[in-house]
Parts: sequence; C-alpha cells; structure tokens
Amino acid sequence: MLETSARLLRLLSLLQSRTEWSGAELADRLEVSPRTVRYDIGKLRDLGYPVRASPGVAGGYRLGAGAELPPLLLDDEEAVAVAVSLRTAAGGTVAGIEETAVRALAKLEQVLPSRLRRRVGALHDHTVALSPGGPVVPAETLVVLTAACRDRHRLRFDYRAHDGTATVRDVEPYRLVHTGHRWYLLAWDVRRDDWRVFRADRITPRTPQGPRFSPREAPPAESVRQGVDTALFRCRARVTVHAPAGLMAARVPASVLVEPVDEHTCVVHAVADTPYRLALHILMLEADFEVGGPPELLHALREIGLRCGGAGAEGATPRERRPPATRTPGVEEAGGPTEGAGR
Repeated sequence: MLETSARLLRLLSLLQSRTEWSGAELADRLEVSPRTVRYDIGKLRDLGYPVRASPGVAGGYRLGAGAELPPLLLDDEEAVAVAVSLRTAAGGTVAGIEETAVRALAKLEQVLPSRLRRRVGALHDHTVALSPGGPVVPAETLVVLTAACRDRHRLRFDYRAHDGTATVRDVEPYRLVHTGHRWYLLAWDVRRDDWRVFRADRITPRTPQGPRFSPREAPPAESVRQGVDTALFRCRARVTVHAPAGLMAARVPASVLVEPVDEHTCVVHAVADTPYRLALHILMLEADFEVGGPPELLHALREIGLRCGGAGAEGATPRERRPPATRTPGVEEAGGPTEGAGR
C-alpha cells in the first residue's frame, strides 16, 4: 500500500488525467478502501485543490477550477512538451507573452529532474529557430477570438485588408488556424453569407460581443487550407500545365489546388505575394505551361525571360544584352486581371 503522501500525489495525478472518477474506481487504482479515498479527497481540498463530488450511484469525483492555480503534476513527456512550448512562445508570433513565457520556463526548468533538463537543453542547443519575420498578434486578441469560438458568440471587429482598406465585419467565429507564421480566423461572414478566412493580426475586436449563434457545418479542412492561402497571397493565376496532375501535386504545397484535365495535362492554381514570385513558382514546376493573366504576371514572365536570355551574352552591358520584347513562349496574351485575394 502506498504511503499517505505518495498516495495523495497518485490520487492527484489520476484526477488530472480524466474528467471524472467514481469512488470505487479510485479505490481500486490506489488499492485502498472507499473511506480512505474520501479521507484523501479531504486532504487535497485542505491543500487548495477544488475536488468536486457528485452524490448518487452515478456520482464521482472531478477536479474543478478554483480561485487560484494549484500545483500541477506532469509526467516526463508532458514536462518536456511544456518546456519546448514555452521556449517556442518566448520567440513566437504572439505579442505580449514573451516575457511571461520566459518566466514560466525558468520556474519549470528549476524543478525539472536533471535527466529531463538535459533533454530540453539538448533540443534547445541543437535547434535553430528562424525568425518568422511576419506580423505578431496581441495575446488579448487571440483570447477574444478563441473565447468567441468556444462560446459561439457573434463577433464584430475592424478589419484591415491587404490594400489598407478598413471595414467592419460581423461574423460567426469557428476556429483559429496557425500556419507557423501567421494566425487566421475561420468564420462565417454574416453580411456576405459565406465562409471567410481573416488574418488575425489585422483584426481589432469590438465590444461587446454579439448574440449566441447555432453552429453551422464547418467547411472541410482542404477548403480551410485553400482559404488561408487565398488570404495570405495577393497574386493568383490559373496555370495550364502539360504534365500529369499527380506529378504536379508532388511538386507544390498541399494547400495548392491541382485539377486534372486529362492523363497528360492539369490546371495548377498558383499563388504568391508578388507577380515576380508567382512567375518563379510557375517556372519551378519544371514543365511547359500556358497562362492567360493577370497582366502583372505576364509582364513578370517576360522580364524574367529577357534577363535569362541575355545573361549568356558576353561583352555587352545588361541593357545591350536584352533582346527586343517578344511574346513569352507558352504565355497567352488574352485574359485580364484576376480578383484580388485580400480580405
């Protein structure tokens, strides 16, 4: 039988691992009588742990939320996961929590066993974290967004689009999406009667929150990924590629839509944040292609073709090496600008 102090720690660990336990289950796990379980529950309450009890045959014990945060018990893997998460948060994309994360990490590492401290230290010392380079989101904004998603409350906020246009949006928020560089909100836009993906760093919530709403059937994960790409990139193009769809799908990110046309042809919906990067992405498909627009993309393709064509001419200045402007092979002249992706 476990000693009283060790038994209390074991009991606390069980209560933290599941929502609710019956007295008989706890007694069986601890190999004690139900009376001893009740005695130990009283000890935990004396220590500040809010253990709730439900009477009756179907009743049991559960660890509730109290006015203060009591000590937590973590197993080895949980402790390492928390330490790594805190290190990431200390230099992440959420503004205002860096110092808090460092303080919490210092407290955790102080009490970590040496074997776990070495594991966390090795992971930190041999991992290079590249700066995301993107905008950060205020922590209080993420708190408001997640609370609205959880409680199913309509949300009104000021939103700044790619071009700086400011609008007021009224949405039913569903979930936050984090790509590793930016945060996005998936929501049903009430005024536009359609799903939208919003960049969280461009959201300024308004108070108070709106009324509760009945949840809709959320779009599939594939649509969410495509919506995030649309919100992230300003330039889009529908590119006809003379290669099998399976081959192209292996060369592009999973969020890029590839539609088969026939056995040897497909359509790639390419995206980028500038026309020149969009042109480079298309060239990196390593296959013959046709694209009709937008005009900015056609101009970028011609410029890249001119520079590449003149790069091998020796004894000439860059201007002299450039041949006369001609139609870029594989690029159709027809077609107009596509709709902007900013939201």
